[in-house]
Amino acid sequence: MLQMVHQPDKVRVDLAGPSQTMLATLYAKALDAATANPVVGDTYAQEVVRRLDYDWRRTAITATNKRAFSVTMRAAHFDEWARQFLAMHPEATVLHLGCGLDSRMLRLKPGPGVDWYDIDYPDVIAVRERFYPPNGQYRLVAASVTDPGWLSTIPADRPVLLLAEGLTMYLTESAGIALLRRVVQRFPSGELQFDAFNRIGIRLQKLNTVVRQSGSTLHWAVNDPRDIVGNVPGTRLLSAIAALDADTFTRAPHPYGLLARLISPLSPLKTMLQFHRYAF
Repeated sequence: MLQMVHQPDKVRVDLAGPSQTMLATLYAKALDAATANPVVGDTYAQEVVRRLDYDWRRTAITATNKRAFSVTMRAAHFDEWARQFLAMHPEATVLHLGCGLDSRMLRLKPGPGVDWYDIDYPDVIAVRERFYPPNGQYRLVAASVTDPGWLSTIPADRPVLLLAEGLTMYLTESAGIALLRRVVQRFPSGELQFDAFNRIGIRLQKLNTVVRQSGSTLHWAVNDPRDIVGNVPGTRLLSAIAALDADTFTRAPHPYGLLARLISPLSPLKTMLQFHRYAF
């Protein structure tokens, strides 16, 4: 089973672009774990934050802003969907795309029949392996998720869960669709679970402080599940919900909950961030 490595020295990080945004999501989870009633309760994130040599003010995440809650609410939601898949498929392969420094495998504790792959850019994996070294069940893949080459190294003899949290919007539509098609074509069955922005979310990206401060650019808008089903043959929709309708959103702090109620009648704004789940 994967074990987190505890070392005395500090680890310096110097990342830019989409890779830098992983530090914001990590910090949000660490702040959440320090609260009296955490949404995720990710104590592993606390330990990694403690060990990293980084000015966390650069993330634009604080203990009180709504951006922190949106991160932890989303993480809790995909934790639950992943648990459901693994409960149905005790022998499976998990492709955790754009994993960053997330501790999802440690949080979910999958059984011995699960092979778990965390995939991200080489500079991210170089930091990640300092904390989460690979073992027989857990592997790290240092590659761009859109590079076709890495997928051919993954055994395709069991159902697969593709899990991509906070990733699709950084891809172009053509690269994202091609990635999903490759996974569906390679594996016998499985699920695709990811979040996506609609067209409004992409247009308003400059208002997203995490994206803006990282210097990243968002590209791919998913406006309707038909965008996926129609372009990725073999898939069928299991669920597509607005983030504001997620069960985990019921734990939103008062100002954030009030804002959600105000924009809920406005469909394009309500569906700015969506959670998608497909089977094939």
